[in-house]
Amino acid sequence: MHLQGLEEVGRIALSSSDRFGLWAGVVKSFGCRHVCEVGVYRGGFASAILSGADCIERYFMVDPWRPLEAWNKPLNTGVAEFEDAYMEALKATEAYADKTTVLRDVSKRALKRIEDGSLDFAYIDGDHTLRGITVDLVNLLPKMREGGLIGGDDFVKNIWHHGSGYSPTEVHPFAMYFAEANDLPFATLPHNQFCMVNDPSEGYRLLDLGGYSSLDPIDVYTVPGENRSEGRKSFFSGWRLGPGRHGRR
Repeated sequence: MHLQGLEEVGRIALSSSDRFGLWAGVVKSFGCRHVCEVGVYRGGFASAILSGADCIERYFMVDPWRPLEAWNKPLNTGVAEFEDAYMEALKATEAYADKTTVLRDVSKRALKRIEDGSLDFAYIDGDHTLRGITVDLVNLLPKMREGGLIGGDDFVKNIWHHGSGYSPTEVHPFAMYFAEANDLPFATLPHNQFCMVNDPSEGYRLLDLGGYSSLDPIDVYTVPGENRSEGRKSFFSGWRLGPGRHGRR
């Protein structure tokens, strides 16, 4: 997988009507055999990928399927709702039970059960907070083979994806910064998706196919309904510069 591979991902993405078709096409096109999904919930994505790409030999389904502390997101519901989602995920993927491995735990612990350097493709659809995407990417990268692909959902252009009453969704811009820090080629894709290639020999490059014309943090962090000057004030209001850092004592 080299830069032309990232271009191929882009070609498939631009011809896909939704994220399911996008990633099923990518997995099939690149013949991905070992796949991992972080954040399975009701299993709709897993079912679509497994049915659309018969090259898959092992599909790891990582999800705690339980309420989580300090996760202020709409899907953090009750025990009964998560148990229903778990059973629905098993039902949705039962035709592929010989290929699936269910790892019912948070990603930091669950991913330890996957061999380093073994995954061809991993998809992140976890808790989407800054904490969540950091934990998922840091723990997933060692599991990827050289040239393997990491894709993800909710790469939204504004962090207040669920409104200002919930924790912000910071997949964007963190995933892009993570790729740059690790010298990995990165693409923004339609349908609020992203992709990076685990090939640091190629170096970081941004392929913008998702229409992210502005990467200004003010656009990313401004609360909907605020103008840019108000957004600038709210974004920097929490910053405190200490002595010697051009701040006031």
